[in-house]
Amino acid sequence: MDFSHVELSEEDQAFRAELRAFLAEVVTEEVIQRDRETGENFDETVHLALGKAGYLAGDYRSEADGGFSAVRRRIWELEVGRAHTPWFHWGTTAMVAHTVEKFASPELLDEVLPGVLDGRLRLCLGYTEPEGGSDVATCKTRAVREADGSTWVVNGSKMFTSNAHNAQYVFLLTNTDPSAPKHKSLTMFLVPLDSAGVEIQPIRTVDGDRTNITFYSDVRVDDRYRVGDVNGGWTVLRGALELEHGTFERETRGLQKLATMTEHITLTAEAVDRVAAAAPDDAASRHRLGRAVARVEAAMSSPDMYGRVAIAQTMRDVAPDLMDILGPAGALPTDAAGAAGDGGAEYIFRLAGPTGIYGGTLEVFRNMIAQQALGLGRPNYAPAK
Repeated sequence: MDFSHVELSEEDQAFRAELRAFLAEVVTEEVIQRDRETGENFDETVHLALGKAGYLAGDYRSEADGGFSAVRRRIWELEVGRAHTPWFHWGTTAMVAHTVEKFASPELLDEVLPGVLDGRLRLCLGYTEPEGGSDVATCKTRAVREADGSTWVVNGSKMFTSNAHNAQYVFLLTNTDPSAPKHKSLTMFLVPLDSAGVEIQPIRTVDGDRTNITFYSDVRVDDRYRVGDVNGGWTVLRGALELEHGTFERETRGLQKLATMTEHITLTAEAVDRVAAAAPDDAASRHRLGRAVARVEAAMSSPDMYGRVAIAQTMRDVAPDLMDILGPAGALPTDAAGAAGDGGAEYIFRLAGPTGIYGGTLEVFRNMIAQQALGLGRPNYAPAK
């Protein structure tokens, strides 16, 4: 990795100043407080403002197509996190839109993409099932084609359909041939969430975020909402998973892609600063805080899927230490009377668990690194002899 300092041009400095001022205006204390209370990681007013100002389109498009340069994309990624912008929904929406752009019909793309770029349309993921775990290919949600070939009927359920209640479409993984091998039985659809038979129920996670379980009961889906070939869904899904996991290549001009969940390690860094301000001034506390700072800096500097692992593991390791430094008051949540360090350490402690699960567990990512980056063989889970 290249750690050399990037000198910003006057134009890029102006872009950063403009973006900071914009975020300071739209991401108000009220927005942050509401996001903390709801756990939705989304604010429609902010999202629409980002779309209207052209920031969503700039992030979505490549530089050759009028989007951000590598430097401006890095500025964008850093500043939206530093401003505590509730914007996680955008990453999912953009990922699905890129996949639709690659595999769907031009008619479906024309229906969806303009609304994605101006913020009106949001897209969510329908992969995981209640009993499926990380192996999404074990999909049991069925899509059956009607005799005329123009319509499918979908039945099943999906877990962790985050932001489905704020989205207009779900990128839904279905099984269209139960007799076929699991990777050759899948078909992807972009299902309108206002369709009859779709039910969205909220689930609250340990860190206070809201996700959803979605049910599909005789949902009729026009074939034009199919993304990719019938029973060719694994090819479509694999590309989307590479985008989500950070294993795809993109032109960075020396600026490697920030890891997914970088905003979470930014929150951890802020928690470390607040704990340092309230910690006892003794050698043990200084040593533990120094170790925490070193771990956080290393995690923030790790790109792609490596950073995904480093961030989640660092949060899991550092948060208990921060709480211990503060004593009993460190276990109190934000806004609680007597909470030390504004409750930041306690929040990171709760956030650390889900961070190591979203989009794939740490074990899955470690196996990916071992096989794809280090060239090691597949893991052997057989009992030792």
